Amino acid sequence: MASSSQVITCKGAICWGIGEAVKVEEIQVDPPKASEVRVKMLFASICHTDFLRARGHPYPSFPLALGHEGVGVVESVGEEVKDFKEGDVVIPIYIGECGECENCVSEESNLCLRYPLRVSGLMPDDTSRISVRGEKAYHVFSCSTWCEYMVSDEKYLMKVDPSIDLAHASFISCGFSTGFGASWKTGQVQSGSSVAVFGLGAVGLGAISGAKMMGATKIIGIDINEKKREKGEAFGMTDFINPKDHSDKPSSQLVKDLTGGLGVDYAIECTGVASLLTQALESTKVGRGKAIAIGVGSEEFVQVNWLGLLLGRTLKGSIFGGLKPQSDLPILAAKCKNKDFPIEKLLTHEVPLTEINEAFELLKQPDCVKVIIKM
Repeated sequence: MASSSQVITCKGAICWGIGEAVKVEEIQVDPPKASEVRVKMLFASICHTDFLRARGHPYPSFPLALGHEGVGVVESVGEEVKDFKEGDVVIPIYIGECGECENCVSEESNLCLRYPLRVSGLMPDDTSRISVRGEKAYHVFSCSTWCEYMVSDEKYLMKVDPSIDLAHASFISCGFSTGFGASWKTGQVQSGSSVAVFGLGAVGLGAISGAKMMGATKIIGIDINEKKREKGEAFGMTDFINPKDHSDKPSSQLVKDLTGGLGVDYAIECTGVASLLTQALESTKVGRGKAIAIGVGSEEFVQVNWLGLLLGRTLKGSIFGGLKPQSDLPILAAKCKNKDFPIEKLLTHEVPLTEINEAFELLKQPDCVKVIIKM
């Protein structure tokens, strides 16, 4: 039985259209329906995907209640909810895991067929629980974490140990986990192998951490921001390439220069920059190199050098790093709580929700990695 049946009026970060500034507005959040949970958000963080959604990718759905990384506490539950109760600390996840469909029982995919990525920005019943100025609002995916309260179907939430640092819990709800999983689950990086990571934001640093855990002995980070060198080394990077220092050579050649001309066993593209997809692919070894695309870009189609594929390389896409929310993410959460990697080094700035636009400016600073939004 829901512990609260009332509509809650609170604050939320809303985008009204492509190119419009994000505004903190008064919103109304409905009670949860039968299989849903209403969450009082405590912290949220910013991911590049939030900016893409605000720019209308993949669909221009407005008004948009932003945010998909965060951590909160359960305020109320629907009458059919069994796994959550008031007071539980939870993080949102944008894919589900039913444990029964073809993909869930397979080791080859984490994309549940019953609880898929909610690209419509609506609840599974194609309705919304958030309204603003009398209009329904859309989610980024299955949630809206830049709001003081939000509603999610229980299948898109995960309970976490309440003793975990709450800011760190927010980070593993998407970005860092995506990179970590790309090395661990999608890439299945082998011990003693070599890995190149393109882009050293939170996703790339997660990929470095995952590669280190899997036993990679050469981990090359590539970023045009020199300040990312220190961050990469803290997470396990062994070599750093700043393409700006080598304008006469493509990144793929710079990687080969560090690997005796052979290239790496695995390359993980974290930026979403279309041109870097070919660079990542061509930086891998002929015959057996594997390139993994996890960066989200604004271009619907990208060009890949066909010869690079014909020479026996593999290019694979990945959502959430191949992690299954219920089977794999708790393992990563435990590693986070035990400080098996320096996730605290992701946090560089903190702002209140009311100053969300300041967070966007902070992200432009070269030393910024993750901004925490405090509710």
